[in-house]
Amino acid sequence: MDPVVRVSGGLVRGASRDGVNAFLGIPYAAPAVGADRYRAPQPVVPWDGERSATAHGPTAAQSAYPTPMDTVLPSSVDPGDDYLSVSVWAPEGADALPVMVWIHGGAFVRGASSVATYDGTAFARDGVVLVGVNYRLGVPGFAVLEGAPTNLGLRDQVAALEWVRDNVTAFGGNPDDVTVFGESAGGMSVATLMASPAAKGLFHRAVIQSGGGTAVCSLEDARKVSGEIAAHLGVPATAEAFGALDPEAVVAAQTTIGLAIQADPDPARWGASVLRGGLGIMSLFPVVDGDVVPGVPEELIAQGAAAGMPLLIGTTRDEFRLFLVPTGIAGGVTAELLPVLAARYGWPEGTIERYATNRPGASPGDLMCAVLTDAAFRGPSTRLAAGHHAAGGAVQFYELGWETKVADLGACHALELAFVFDTLADAVLMAGEGAPQELAGQMHAAWVAFAGDGDAGWPAWTPEHPSVMVFDLPSEVVEGPRGDELALWE
Repeated sequence: MDPVVRVSGGLVRGASRDGVNAFLGIPYAAPAVGADRYRAPQPVVPWDGERSATAHGPTAAQSAYPTPMDTVLPSSVDPGDDYLSVSVWAPEGADALPVMVWIHGGAFVRGASSVATYDGTAFARDGVVLVGVNYRLGVPGFAVLEGAPTNLGLRDQVAALEWVRDNVTAFGGNPDDVTVFGESAGGMSVATLMASPAAKGLFHRAVIQSGGGTAVCSLEDARKVSGEIAAHLGVPATAEAFGALDPEAVVAAQTTIGLAIQADPDPARWGASVLRGGLGIMSLFPVVDGDVVPGVPEELIAQGAAAGMPLLIGTTRDEFRLFLVPTGIAGGVTAELLPVLAARYGWPEGTIERYATNRPGASPGDLMCAVLTDAAFRGPSTRLAAGHHAAGGAVQFYELGWETKVADLGACHALELAFVFDTLADAVLMAGEGAPQELAGQMHAAWVAFAGDGDAGWPAWTPEHPSVMVFDLPSEVVEGPRGDELALWE
């Protein structure tokens, strides 16, 4: 018999399979459409009778990944009104189990909990109630517009966490035992929530996958980007004007301006904090507003904003290969270009020489990928870990070292996702056929263990003893891998 539970809006009917109950597409807020697209999340509109929760609901307005990224990254695009939703997977008969809340990535402009890689069945199978969250993306989520609250995407995430607090008991979860985890923009969101007064007390452990604590921009710089998008659309940068537009037109405009920023990263035009916080690949992301985001998360965490909260954090070894190899950019980099890039982006003195010495025979493009991986991901993750440790927080660090055989991607950005969720069968685009199930079992078990008691199963990371679990075949704990390179970014 299909399971039925009562949540804030009414009764929802899910589906049961192999001992796991799944409830998909449950609204945690009212539909944010029209003018409400640029207002704070509103309470759920109650429904009569039972609401079917057997299929994922709509996604936030977005476009699919373009070529060639679509060959390795799955998209989930389903326009509709009830996109502020959660999906829940729980074991049959669950009672007071640990809860994990998943915040997806996608550069704050793409993504959804309905991507098959994020299926929560394996977590439920192993004694965790898994909640996947959809939130506003792009302009509705992160533009700065007159008449609209800032950081609506983050406000949605907070509203979803409040929904979990108020409703997860009905699914057998413990609202006082919540771990929030996310990857890329989702990992950056987790760091931001750790530092946000709005999320205080709503979760108790954190996992940051490939995301640091510096992905924020100033109000002034965010207004520049929002103004350019408004100008492209021929409307004023106001909530009223944008609320009257077709969401697809807004998505197209934000894409155009995002490409313009990547093509001409001029800080005078776009603002230094947009280029710095966006890693050169994001144009719309959280804003320091003195409210939901009172400051740079990395700094606030070091000051004790999440003191005492266990943190699991890490990266993949070759993050930036995802952005530079499929596009052909890495293949076009010459030895003569590397010093130009170093000067343009302010790489520390001696960076190219050190990375080249450690990688005999590496191509200039390979060197650039390695440098940018550490500059954009490993360095910020390590600084956040150091700050959290200094504030009294326990830290465990990981790295995915296993390399996919697909498209010369190596251990690229997002590769760990299918291992963490134990969904390799749904991730052949990136992981390829025959990816090691043994490794998925190890990573997934570590995340489950961390959700249970805050210990993923290897020694704590400290600046004095930077122990890192390197997931590979075989996996092993390494102290301070490539420490001479990492020191350049500290």
